[in-house]
Amino acid sequence: MTILLYLFVGSIAGLLAGLFGVGGGVVIVPVLIFIFRDQGFSEQILTHMAVGTSLATIIITSLSSVYQHHRSGAVQWRIFALLAVGICVGVLFGAKAVQLMSGTVLQLAFGAFLVLIALQMSFGFQPKPTGTTLGKPLLVESGGVIGFFSAMFGIGGGSLTVPFLTWRGVIMQQAVATSAACGLPIAIVGASANIITGWNNPALPESSSGFVYWPAFFGIVVASTLVANWSARLAHRVPQQLLKRLFGGLLLLVGLQFLIRNIL
Repeated sequence: MTILLYLFVGSIAGLLAGLFGVGGGVVIVPVLIFIFRDQGFSEQILTHMAVGTSLATIIITSLSSVYQHHRSGAVQWRIFALLAVGICVGVLFGAKAVQLMSGTVLQLAFGAFLVLIALQMSFGFQPKPTGTTLGKPLLVESGGVIGFFSAMFGIGGGSLTVPFLTWRGVIMQQAVATSAACGLPIAIVGASANIITGWNNPALPESSSGFVYWPAFFGIVVASTLVANWSARLAHRVPQQLLKRLFGGLLLLVGLQFLIRNIL
């Protein structure tokens, strides 16, 4: 029965990725928290496992996306390379920060993040392009910030990378494509760090390696891969703005639930 839930989570993540270009982490992490709690996983580690498992799934789901963007010639590899340097360092620090946080603090941080993403999706907040060039120090430093928060929240970084690149004058198509490429080092380094940091935790359930839970990983990867291509075609037939506001409203409710549950 639980595997069906993982397949459902993967389907929703793939659907959203195809419709909005939103990384599945914003859906995978909160739903896995609820599922892991229902399975009786320790409150001390279930949020960490949701983050680690989400990052592991992004390794697989991003490969196809990066390939397609590369074929279209939209990935700015120079920008990617410099961002990736900072991302790898930032992810390591982010994974370490997560290890030091309690499950409650991590859920509060994730709840606040979901509220911000919900407001951005609902109202379309987007920084205006500055038209300035992207220097090496700025890209490396920004990559560090993106990597840090992506590792904390178990996301591929698109909700951070795309606004940053468009703000610095990169056209949207190239920003989305380059952001998709950046999701790969985030996921690889982040998942590896979560496996290592959680390896000897006595509260881990069976079928896990550190903070990556393999039954959830396989269910999500299979379903999201199958659904993503179909939903990308569906994206051209549905009212995007209305769906974004509805999805933003859902994220807002989930984010507030995390905040209220862990404050009261």
